[in-house]
Amino acid sequence: MVDIFDEVSSDLRSERAARLLRRYGILLVLAALLVLAGVGAQQFFTWYQARQNAAAAGAYLTIEGQINAVGQNISNVQRVADAQALTSFAANAPAGYRTLARLRAAGLYADAGQLGTAEGLWDAVAQDSAADPMLREVANLLWAQHALGTAPDAAVASRLAPLTDEQNPFHGLAQETQALMFLEQGKTDQAKALFSQIASDPGAPEGVRNRAQGLLAKLNG
Repeated sequence: MVDIFDEVSSDLRSERAARLLRRYGILLVLAALLVLAGVGAQQFFTWYQARQNAAAAGAYLTIEGQINAVGQNISNVQRVADAQALTSFAANAPAGYRTLARLRAAGLYADAGQLGTAEGLWDAVAQDSAADPMLREVANLLWAQHALGTAPDAAVASRLAPLTDEQNPFHGLAQETQALMFLEQGKTDQAKALFSQIASDPGAPEGVRNRAQGLLAKLNG
C-alpha cells in the first residue's frame, strides 16, 4: 500500500510540474536568457571600458611626452598649444584621464599667463561629479590660490573652507592661502596667528611650514 501511495504522490508531483512548465515555461526561458544577456553585457562593458582606458592612457602619455620633451625651454605659445591639445583630448576621454588632462592644461594656461582660462578648467574639474573627490579638492585649491586678489574674498573663502580642516590632506596649503587672504584684507593679527599655527603643524608640508616661518619673521619685524 505504501508503494502505491508513493507512486500516486510522485505522479501528482510530476503532473503539477508539467502544468507549471506549460504555464510558465516561456517565462522561465526568457528569464534565463535575460540573465545570460546581462552577464554578457557586463563582460562586454568591462572589456570595452578596459580598451577605452588603455587607448586614453596611450593618447595622454603621448601628449605628456611631447610636453616633457621640450623641457624648460617651452614658450608660452607652445604651452597654449599643448593645453589646447589636452583639452581636445579631454573632451572625449574617460573620467579619470579627462580630469588629469584638464588639470595639466590649466597649469599650462596659468604658466602662459592665461589665468582666466586656467581658472575655468579648475572650476570645471571642481564641479565634475565624475571626477575623483581628491582631484576636485586639488582643483578648488588651485582655483583659490590663483583667484586670490581678483575674485571676491567670499568666493575664495568658500572654496577654502572645507580644505582647511586638519583631517584634509591639503589643509596646510589651504590655510596658507587663507592666511595670505587675511594679509590682503589687512587682518595682520589673524594672518600671524594662522602662520604660527601652520609653522608648528607637523601635518603641513615642509615647504609650507618654512614659508610660514619666513612670513612670520617678516611680520614680526
